Amino acid sequence: MEANVLTQVFLPLSLAIIMFGMGLSLTLADFKRILIYPKAVTIGLVNQMILLPLIAFGLCKLFDLSPELSVGMMILAACPGGATSNLIAHLAKGDTALSVTLTAFSSIITVFTIPIIVNFAILHFIPNGSEQQLDVLNTVISVLAITIIPVIIGMVLLQKSPDLAKKMDQPLRKLSALFFVLIILAAILKERAHVVEYFVQAGPVAISLNIITLALGFYMAKAFGVNEKQSRTISIESGIQNGTLGITIAATLIGNSVMPIPSVIYGLLMFGTAGALIYWGNRKKVVLEGE
Repeated sequence: MEANVLTQVFLPLSLAIIMFGMGLSLTLADFKRILIYPKAVTIGLVNQMILLPLIAFGLCKLFDLSPELSVGMMILAACPGGATSNLIAHLAKGDTALSVTLTAFSSIITVFTIPIIVNFAILHFIPNGSEQQLDVLNTVISVLAITIIPVIIGMVLLQKSPDLAKKMDQPLRKLSALFFVLIILAAILKERAHVVEYFVQAGPVAISLNIITLALGFYMAKAFGVNEKQSRTISIESGIQNGTLGITIAATLIGNSVMPIPSVIYGLLMFGTAGALIYWGNRKKVVLEGE
């Protein structure tokens, strides 16, 4: 597959399908839950929208990551959790409703924050970075088109034809997983000559970012009196990122083949920590039920 077809057609289309699938599980009630547990939602959004990019920036500086990989890491940090975090929250016996609510709100907010964070990163890390800056209006429109609009279409379908939406849900989940794997493989193949080098450079930053944000999300929520189940969910929403969106922004909107690599590496590593979270969440549930 030619690079321009991959980045300009397959990537955006794949992400749109993934987001459409997420919309099939969203209702208006998910947006009203901020009134039910405002503290948990606020803590989750602060972690996702503010602390995550700040920690990513600090780690890029601390590890002296190369300019393009640093921008790639900041792109990832600017992205919301996505449908993956909802699935992991469910499997880890977290509060799935809270997870969906946080994903819904963060997906809307990041439409506007992504170009701000990414342009800051480009200007800070790359000499003459102004030439690579994202056009804010075009970026907002593009992200809306491949994330929010498909979600809305999925929500409308769920509202109008719940039976059809239910039939489509599982096949789309499997298709989304397949697309995610194909996108990661394509990004690795594109930079196969340097992928080991990039992994050595960006791997420590990616795993550090993942572990720190997971831990911070959990313990910050606990410190503010949020219950165990919701604290676990906030942890997942803080540390599980939409790698597909990160790859799409880097490869499609910026047109750089190195910047997607941190999203690829993070996407691979986060499934390891996600597995640990799922094990921990199920073990906790068994212990609590046994008491």
